[in-house]
Amino acid sequence: MRIVLLGAPGSGKGTQAQRLTKLYNIPQISTGDLLRAAVSTGTELGKQAKQAMDAGNLVSDEIVLGMIRERLQASDTENGFILDGFPRNLSQADSLDKLLAELGQPLDTGLLIDVDFDILMKRLTGRLSCKQCSTVYNRYFSPPKVDGVCDVCGSTELYHRADDNEETIGNRLEVYEKNTAPLIDYYDKQNKLIRINGVGEMEDISRAMQAELAKL
Repeated sequence: MRIVLLGAPGSGKGTQAQRLTKLYNIPQISTGDLLRAAVSTGTELGKQAKQAMDAGNLVSDEIVLGMIRERLQASDTENGFILDGFPRNLSQADSLDKLLAELGQPLDTGLLIDVDFDILMKRLTGRLSCKQCSTVYNRYFSPPKVDGVCDVCGSTELYHRADDNEETIGNRLEVYEKNTAPLIDYYDKQNKLIRINGVGEMEDISRAMQAELAKL
């Protein structure tokens, strides 16, 4: 199963990706993880990426695609893979399709976890974390039983991350809408789009994904 995972920040992509990796025995490939690993181990592409980042530049699509090419040579991708965080725009999607065609590993689907804007805002701006045990809550959807007190360890040190504010979150969602949301239409035109309602219990969302993927 070869999947590009689509969804806005706060859509629950990360959680569902973990479930899919276990279900299909395929790796989740995050370009962020690939970059960090390549820079850390000092590969040729890692050196090029580090040079770009040290100069304050974005790492080029060519370098990222090179890392994806190398990653897809690994034996754990024989059953497929989940790409998370790439492509982020139409140009990258086109380049990725060409690379996968060259490797003989074309995508099966662009899997979209679809969540309305208002719900995304509440999910992202409502997050609370416990400083003591790192349990995460949401003041709108899953607050602690006692206001300000962690259910798990009883700590009263629940905090709201400074970057989880409406302006910052709104900017992130705006960038997604402008650059990444057009991929929905891109994969739909290829008859490869699967759209899953990302609101509800995680188990229900997982079952809906499995049912749709089983049709491929």
